[in-house]
Amino acid sequence: MNFTQTSAIEFRNVSISFDDTQALRNVSFTLPRGGMICVTGDSRSGKSVLLRLAIGFLRPDEGEVLINGQDITVMEENDLLALRRETMGMVFQENALFTGQTVYENAAYRLTDRDWPEDKIEGAVVEVLTFVGLQDELDKQAEELSGGMKRRLELARALIGWPSIMLFDEPTSGLDPINAQHVLDLIVRARDIHGISSIFVTKALHEIPYLAKHRAVESKAGSHIEKISGYVPDVRVLLLDEGKLAFFGSPQEFAQSSLPEVQHMLHPVTEAIHGELDVDDPWQQNRKSKGDLE
Repeated sequence: MNFTQTSAIEFRNVSISFDDTQALRNVSFTLPRGGMICVTGDSRSGKSVLLRLAIGFLRPDEGEVLINGQDITVMEENDLLALRRETMGMVFQENALFTGQTVYENAAYRLTDRDWPEDKIEGAVVEVLTFVGLQDELDKQAEELSGGMKRRLELARALIGWPSIMLFDEPTSGLDPINAQHVLDLIVRARDIHGISSIFVTKALHEIPYLAKHRAVESKAGSHIEKISGYVPDVRVLLLDEGKLAFFGSPQEFAQSSLPEVQHMLHPVTEAIHGELDVDDPWQQNRKSKGDLE
């Protein structure tokens, strides 16, 4: 198969229900190779269900899910497992580390599971841990790491072997702003330096313009992140509303959209419609002037 002629992920009229509740309804979209789709929406809008369909943990009631042009909805379980191991990685919202193992063992797990030779595993582990800045923590127990370091280790474990497709389920959830930006920068570097196609789920709307207006640039000294005047090509926003695809377009189109579903998401962000979805200072509304206190 000529992968250059196929998309990384494609949903064709996908619907799925649990009991009497429809989680996704007739959802269709395409993720091009090297592109990024930022998926947002209220709680229970279907964001995590979409990710689990994309990686094959769930199968739709109707429609098709294609990975590299292959319909995984009709794929045998062994073939699906092989495809997932070879081409996909996922960072879950919840902590998925093996706390009784070292940083090295956690990072190596996926390759060990694929029976890679030990010398090849060692090289890949050092490479990916260097990528996330944990190269000096090889022998440390995972449970000894700080929250930000644990999330970077989860990224390393998912990125090892450089899968062509990555799925991120609110990867900055629970992190302080500095660690959250560090994670976003790593995701940008994976996208731009390694050409990884990705679906990024978030409820934090300020993360979308950051991903869309920053890019990783390689130089002799290594790679660095820079802000650009326009937008990174092939970054799209997908808004789910009660399981329906309410919006799909560029970050700029999302910020300027007058659709009620988009406005519902943007309403708490008063500067969003004409800008970069900048979030107001959350403390500002609680501050009172001297006159108010008298």
